[in-house]
Amino acid sequence: MTANDGVWLYSITTGNTGDAQLAGVTGVAGEPVRAVASAGLVAVVGTVSLGEFGQEPLQRNLEDLDWLAATARAHDAVVAAVLRCGPTLPLRLATLYLDDDRVRLLLDQRQKEFDATLRRVTGRSEWGVKAYADSKALAQNVKSEPSPTGSAGKGTAYLLRRRAELSAQQDVERKAAAYAEEIHAALLERAVDGLRRQVTDPVLTGKRAWMIFNGTYLVDDERVDDFTTLVTTLDAERPGVTLESTGPWPPYSFAGIDG
Repeated sequence: MTANDGVWLYSITTGNTGDAQLAGVTGVAGEPVRAVASAGLVAVVGTVSLGEFGQEPLQRNLEDLDWLAATARAHDAVVAAVLRCGPTLPLRLATLYLDDDRVRLLLDQRQKEFDATLRRVTGRSEWGVKAYADSKALAQNVKSEPSPTGSAGKGTAYLLRRRAELSAQQDVERKAAAYAEEIHAALLERAVDGLRRQVTDPVLTGKRAWMIFNGTYLVDDERVDDFTTLVTTLDAERPGVTLESTGPWPPYSFAGIDG
């Protein structure tokens, strides 16, 4: 390493993972990744140039969506490679240290926390579930207010019609919210833990559909079939609502560490 280098931290895993298992794995800068061990734990890291990944250039690069997407994919590929070796705590993107000694200090100081979290995610994986609603389909079963009669003036008729439209829209939104609560409660019964996330911006998903639910779940590997079958069942039970599940993922949402 040189004074212009930094250490990019990808994940923390057990002491069973070493450089031999990481051979051929490259990181966000195309650099070979390596194991930094201490306190019975291993941090998987790579050496990167601070000219691109230091604080100031990183802030600029993070605003470049193409750069960000490529970097996120590379980061996740390393985490996935480590996961194939054993339980893994993924670090959030752009967790940087100045050198390996500071990484070892992190492992020493937070050993108990990391050990406990590694035990929690062992034999489990993260799954994502999103639900999209068709507002027209949901509106079909919503009781609408009667249309204004012909005796009302034009202004009054418009106001009554507008009020009826707003009321119907609110009913549809309440119905969608109730469905989201039911879906989350049902999925929690097949998972170790679960979190509701903010619905994703259509710009990021590339979909124009109305997302009403976005959740992540930590699922025992032996219960994955039960979990995905439940997603299929919930999808079929609610006309106008479509569910999507993705996984298995490294436990980003349940690692609970920020470096």
